[in-house]
Amino acid sequence: MKYDPIAIEEKWQKKWEEEKTFKVVEDPNKKKYYLLEMFPYPSGKIHIGHVRNYTIGDVVARYKRMKGFNVLHPIGWDAFGMPAENAAIEHKIHPSRWTHENIDHMKKQLKRMGFSYDWDREVATCEPQYYRWEQLFFIWMVEKGLAYKKRSSVNFCARCDTVLANEQVEGGLCWRCGTEVTEKTLDQWFFKITAYTEELLEYCDRLPGWPERVMTMQKNWIGKSYGCLVDFPMAEGNGVIQVFTTRQDTLFGATFMLVAAEHPLVTELAKGKPCEKNVRAFVEKVKKQDKLMRTSEYYEKEGLFLDSYCLNPLTGYKMPIYAANFVLADYGTGCVMAVPTHDQRDFEFAKKFNLELVVVISPKDRTLDAATMTEAYVDEGILVNSGPFNGMENTKVLEAIADYLEAEGKGKRTIQYRLRDWGISRQRYWGAP
Repeated sequence: MKYDPIAIEEKWQKKWEEEKTFKVVEDPNKKKYYLLEMFPYPSGKIHIGHVRNYTIGDVVARYKRMKGFNVLHPIGWDAFGMPAENAAIEHKIHPSRWTHENIDHMKKQLKRMGFSYDWDREVATCEPQYYRWEQLFFIWMVEKGLAYKKRSSVNFCARCDTVLANEQVEGGLCWRCGTEVTEKTLDQWFFKITAYTEELLEYCDRLPGWPERVMTMQKNWIGKSYGCLVDFPMAEGNGVIQVFTTRQDTLFGATFMLVAAEHPLVTELAKGKPCEKNVRAFVEKVKKQDKLMRTSEYYEKEGLFLDSYCLNPLTGYKMPIYAANFVLADYGTGCVMAVPTHDQRDFEFAKKFNLELVVVISPKDRTLDAATMTEAYVDEGILVNSGPFNGMENTKVLEAIADYLEAEGKGKRTIQYRLRDWGISRQRYWGAP
């Protein structure tokens, strides 16, 4: 018999709908199975990505039913968002009308695909009966301190009139409309995901079946680091620059200070000085650079001297302070002690700006000469030019130097994480009220 999809599919889809074949009723004698694919965004028409994903889910749902499970296979619509609002503005209609018309059309398309959804459980995230629960959960989170508001520097697209995640800024432009992105300081809502850093790390080793590569990415995203918070006194005045480092073994070789261009300290140090105008221009230039690209080893390392100095707390060396494009304000303290002989990025920066190089880790089989080095020495070795720690292996001296810093009141042990609280203020009008 030849397969005639129009005749066969319409017949059985009509029968399934009339008899509510896939409606779920409670059955204590059956094992439960809940299957939910990611809700589609009601853009107007389904595409091949929808067909692929929902076909895979439907195969699993039907398989589980045949295996005797009571399968709950619902469907809904991820119906809030910027695209709906922008489309509504463009077509001069209310986003509610635009959204619901799209839902009606896409619903017909999905039904024609014959997916085994329980349509009686259909939801749309823009409906009060759905988002009332979002509001309740949000209130609970605020009461528990897990949602809070603070002023924060954010990526902002003037055309979309909304905040963008770092991943949505491509080459300094909005990924959606191509408008140049600027940085603004605004009141923003955050979820306190940092309250769960240790729990997240622990679960990385408890999740069965996940690829090692994915688990490594997750751990690196959380970024737990043991190190020291070190105080670098300003050469003039009573100020202090705090730096987080996991490499206190290289502290004796720190010869200049790098500060993220967006850090408030940059404009503060340049204020009223001849360099102020150039510094402000540099800061604006760096803000437009892609943050991921800026930290790439292949990206040009740019910097500007701030006409200011701080002191190395262990050597007393007068360290020039530079604003730099490859330092990020939201990692660590936003300030980095530069050790050019033992960090390649610092080495390239020092060579570019003719800054001091001091070797503090030497290979066991040879002596390094800072004047003839062509690249940073980043391997293990023996401490030199490091005061009372000379002759010790650099990997075994970390605790001793941490003890020394704490005893002298120049630093303290600490644990830091790369993970930051999640900024969630990206909606304008067409979002959960």
